[in-house]
Amino acid sequence: MHSVAILVLDGVVPFDMAAPQQTFAWTHMPDGRPAYRVRLCAETPEVRADGGFTLRIERGLEALAEADTVVVPGCSPDAAPPSARVLAALREAAEAGTRIASVCVGAFVLAEAGLLDGLRATTHWVAAGELARRFPLVEVEPDVLYVDNGQILTSAGAAAALDLCLHMIRRDLGSAVAANIARMSVMPLEREGGQAQFIVHEHPPVPRGSALEPVLEWIEDHLAHEVTLGMLAARAGMSERTFSRRFREQTGTTPLQWLLRARVRRAQYLLENSDHSVERIARQAGFGSPTAFRERFRKVVGTTPYAYRTAFHGRANASAAPS
Repeated sequence: MHSVAILVLDGVVPFDMAAPQQTFAWTHMPDGRPAYRVRLCAETPEVRADGGFTLRIERGLEALAEADTVVVPGCSPDAAPPSARVLAALREAAEAGTRIASVCVGAFVLAEAGLLDGLRATTHWVAAGELARRFPLVEVEPDVLYVDNGQILTSAGAAAALDLCLHMIRRDLGSAVAANIARMSVMPLEREGGQAQFIVHEHPPVPRGSALEPVLEWIEDHLAHEVTLGMLAARAGMSERTFSRRFREQTGTTPLQWLLRARVRRAQYLLENSDHSVERIARQAGFGSPTAFRERFRKVVGTTPYAYRTAFHGRANASAAPS
């Protein structure tokens, strides 16, 4: 029986821990035999969990050496960093050939242990920039649900733990077993799109009182119409060359990229909050054709407009609607 050890660290996020624990524990072979033996392990018998309660853990770090797979859940931002003992135990498990996977910001623990150096990795999109900054040897991919490097795997936030577990189960036992546990988890075996569809694509900040402020407000009000560089430069009272240079200096991007991102954001809002057809939304967001809209939307969001609407239509949106 394949042995899975879930490493419970101080401040562990309960969902990050429970998702792999339950998914592997529910997995059975076609003849009904359990496919995995799942054990929680920790450096100390009692561990504080994020959410204000304490867990009692029966197994110590020695369980890592006995496991075929080690899973490292994420922890709260105020949790203590992993100890030298924990990092050493993870390195020893990796050197022994143990498969090691992280959930959400558990990737930071793997990176701290040096297990992600020179590898592709992902984490929750909110933390991806910090992971890349702190660990420059790691190739961070913020738009995917999980990354499989063979022995070392990482997943994005929260529900992506289920995607990663299903992937590992399919790798271990085949698609039929994985499909059955996907049904038990009320999850598709594969989700269309990646983490990009969940990212809030904010515009870069523009200094207050900047000459660009009224131009950017005008762009938001005229997304459905033709907008050219010449029109924007004229509104700012500059030549096209000067406007482009000032725009990049103050926003870090080009006027065209800003415009395209604003149009995608408008389309996302309409897909979430209206029943308009994709063709109508393409016009309302200012794309030249439904085909151009679909191509740009998929490039930025990582999925199709139809799939995005299926996932997010009618969801509560706490941010202000675009004007």
